[in-house]
Amino acid sequence: MEVEQYRREREQEFQSKQQAAMGSQGNLSAEVEQATRRQVQGMQSSQQRNRERVLAQLLGMVCDVRPQVHPNYRITV
Repeated sequence: MEVEQYRREREQEFQSKQQAAMGSQGNLSAEVEQATRRQVQGMQSSQQRNRERVLAQLLGMVCDVRPQVHPNYRITV
């Protein structure tokens, strides 16, 4: 009976330590997930704020064509 009681006590200690370790890992994963969500939301809001400005810059660069002769072009007679 003493051996069985000792085994139960050790098993309970093991279970409590295992729960403590697993619980901390669960908290870490929840914190990482929450931080990731905050970062994604920040990127999305930044994209929404800067979207029009970036589109205007791109369209300005594409539509502003200035024809000129390439410096390596040689006129032959």
